[in-house]
Amino acid sequence: MNRRAFLQTLVAGGVGAATGGAAYGVLYGRHALHVTRTAVPVVGLPHGLVGLRVGLITDVHHSRWVSGGDIALAVRALMGEKPDLVVLGGDYVTWSDRKFVGPSAEALSALSAPHGVFGVIGNHDDDHDMPAALAARGVQILKDARTRLIVNDAPLELVGIRFWTKKVADIATAMRGAQGTVVLLAHDPRRLTEARELKIPLVLSGHTHGGQVVLPLAGAVAARRFPVVSGLARRGDTAIFVSRGLGTVYVPVRINCPPEVAVLTLQTV
Repeated sequence: MNRRAFLQTLVAGGVGAATGGAAYGVLYGRHALHVTRTAVPVVGLPHGLVGLRVGLITDVHHSRWVSGGDIALAVRALMGEKPDLVVLGGDYVTWSDRKFVGPSAEALSALSAPHGVFGVIGNHDDDHDMPAALAARGVQILKDARTRLIVNDAPLELVGIRFWTKKVADIATAMRGAQGTVVLLAHDPRRLTEARELKIPLVLSGHTHGGQVVLPLAGAVAARRFPVVSGLARRGDTAIFVSRGLGTVYVPVRINCPPEVAVLTLQTV
């Protein structure tokens, strides 16, 4: 998110309202974790994948403002849902802060699922230390790569791309050889454009934080440049779910935009 636009969002609500709202957002709003349960219709979904429950945690941003306790709470909430598969959407720390790399990975290490735990890196993550720390704790990080899962005899292709991978040709290379239903893990929801061109049926993203501050009438001003700010949407035959994520950046506040872990149940269209 753009810092200037984010701060302007607070001001847009009026100084008094922004002050009171910000206090609420710091003391309560950013800790009010929600578990979002959503049915996701997927074009061409084979029978074997119907009902598959995918757990999604993204934008952890472990930092002085987002504690290991906050992350542990989210992990426990997701594990309580017993997902079949867990995916992580990137931004495990803020501004590649090395002192939080190991603790962030450790806080996520309790995640497990019958079909595994997979993740991608976001724009706040470095390309080596963070993936290595997660891999050491059982998370398979997909850096412009694909892995195939077999679920009830049906192939599911997980394709994960770096935040900086944006060209259609590069995403196509990452998914080369895919023979089943493709799910694209892309930190940035703007990759919806390329996914639609490549006829990818489902994209899972984060990055926007849902705007962090959502004002009445004005909405999530700081995140308007994204095709989808939060939740489920569809463009043609491509569905996308954008999580509000767990942590915060720029200022430790959430207003009308609580942190979330998501449980997505795949369905036929």
